[in-house]
Amino acid sequence: MQKNLYLNQKLTKFINNENFKFDRSKILKIVNNDLLEDAFKTISRWQNYQPTPLENLNKLSKELNLKNIFYKDESKRFGLKSFKALGGAYAVEKMTKGKKDITVSTATAGNHGKSVAWGAKKLGLNCKIFISENVSETRAEEMRNLGAEVIRVKGNYENSLDVCKEKSKKNNWEIIQDVAWPDYELVPKLTMAGYSTMIKEISVQTNEYITHIFLQAGVGGMAAGLIAGVASYFKRVPKIIIVEPENANCVMQSIENNSLTSINIKKESIMGGMSCGEVSLVPWQILNNSVNSCVSVSDKFVAQTVAMLADKVLSDVSIVGGECSTPGVTSLISCCNNKETKSSLEINENSNILLIGCEGSADVELYQKLLSEGKRLI
Repeated sequence: MQKNLYLNQKLTKFINNENFKFDRSKILKIVNNDLLEDAFKTISRWQNYQPTPLENLNKLSKELNLKNIFYKDESKRFGLKSFKALGGAYAVEKMTKGKKDITVSTATAGNHGKSVAWGAKKLGLNCKIFISENVSETRAEEMRNLGAEVIRVKGNYENSLDVCKEKSKKNNWEIIQDVAWPDYELVPKLTMAGYSTMIKEISVQTNEYITHIFLQAGVGGMAAGLIAGVASYFKRVPKIIIVEPENANCVMQSIENNSLTSINIKKESIMGGMSCGEVSLVPWQILNNSVNSCVSVSDKFVAQTVAMLADKVLSDVSIVGGECSTPGVTSLISCCNNKETKSSLEINENSNILLIGCEGSADVELYQKLLSEGKRLI
């Protein structure tokens, strides 16, 4: 690998969590073992289920002098090209309990809505999806192709969620949301339990002990779901690092302030599913103490990393990694480019790093644009 490809990558901010205390029993009280096991049993019975690949970014680990860099490739998940297939669809199945006269609804930046639409279609249910003006027409069309009615709302993701709540209450629709709010916690817990399936699979895909996990955060659902999986399925607890876009680092700011902190996003990140201004309530109960550190990264490395994954710069295999799959790679490289940060995280030649390739070309148009742009950079 040409060193100039990654030496330019750096974090915009790094903090350690002063309130860190990983408590398995506390985590598993929030999302319990029975729920995690039920999620895996249910999902593994679905047609065409198979564990997604755990790739080894062997070229990058050699360059960074690390033992292993594992990359969980969720581009291969049920044809939906995203880890979100595990959460929304599982929650739809559990909340509707075999009833057919139910309309399910959700607000989404794309991948969660696709999972809910797919889950509804599988069960023969009506589905209403609310999206903001920032969601691409490509993503909207993919949800329509799964039988959902897609309603576009002016403003950002939070606006689309507000309208979804209002219309669902009025029409008695069942909201299947991956965000928690007061008196709405069961569905987000079901969604997070679905996500934990990734850790269950990883626990038998490698005999190496994972020493560090870089977890992308939007509202925090995936990160908290995977941490619950770690509490249940991993014998040793790795260091857990949260990764966010620099303009949407609500988890970092909440951890820094030791209380939920909303942020006003002045410029939406190209990593759309992570461009969130507020941490969800249930994930926060887990993230607050279970996370070792938080980092934020710039959008400017997204295209470059998309191309490096695709063009076998990082490994022997070509990987289709969408915009939200890139910040784990970027943040690891960036941490290794900073001696102080690398030392603080105890990353060294014995480290087995886990990165979550949370989506593939979920937005085909955007993926092709980023890939083309990135190829010019490498």
